[in-house]
Amino acid sequence: MPRLSPTEPFIHPECEIANSTFGAYVEIGKGSRVNHAHFGDYSYCDRYADVANAQIGKFANIAAFSRIGATDHPLHTASCHHFLYRSGDYWDGVTQDDAFFAQRVSRVAHIGHDTWIGAGAMIKPEVTLGHGAVVAAGAVVTKNVDPYTIVAGTPAKPLRLRQPRAIADRLIALAWWNWPHETLGAALDDFRSMPAEAFLAKYEG
Repeated sequence: MPRLSPTEPFIHPECEIANSTFGAYVEIGKGSRVNHAHFGDYSYCDRYADVANAQIGKFANIAAFSRIGATDHPLHTASCHHFLYRSGDYWDGVTQDDAFFAQRVSRVAHIGHDTWIGAGAMIKPEVTLGHGAVVAAGAVVTKNVDPYTIVAGTPAKPLRLRQPRAIADRLIALAWWNWPHETLGAALDDFRSMPAEAFLAKYEG
């Protein structure tokens, strides 16, 4: 029997999950923290990932210790410490700064389909990773990443294309990530063995 389910996410021990939703065949690795996020079908994160304020597409591969939607502190005020907005933790009769938290939640990171985020990488708020993009381990992504582009470094910069632009455009048009589970299974041998161009030639309408 398959380990993953179309109806319930596979959540490993010691996770902290809040205000989040999950598609089919999703897995959340041990000790991960997920808050105000949606994971699309077949996406997963490995151990101790930290995902907040994020929309994750389908078939996203999120490696261990990565962080998506890394939160910011205020820099324009006299202090950047979180006593400014977590004030109720420090004084009786003082409320948290709800406006600050609402603004933080609104700054959503968008992760495309069939993406790969390497170990220890960080994706800043409001960044969009295009479909098929790859983020190298340890990279800090502060700007949008084009589809099927590999980025690396701090701050992350384009390294090379994962697929030539014409092939990338055809893969996006094919949108295999929207195929039914049974169709994906029937094409499994071709996914495993065919280069992208040959796969496209077989499955394009």
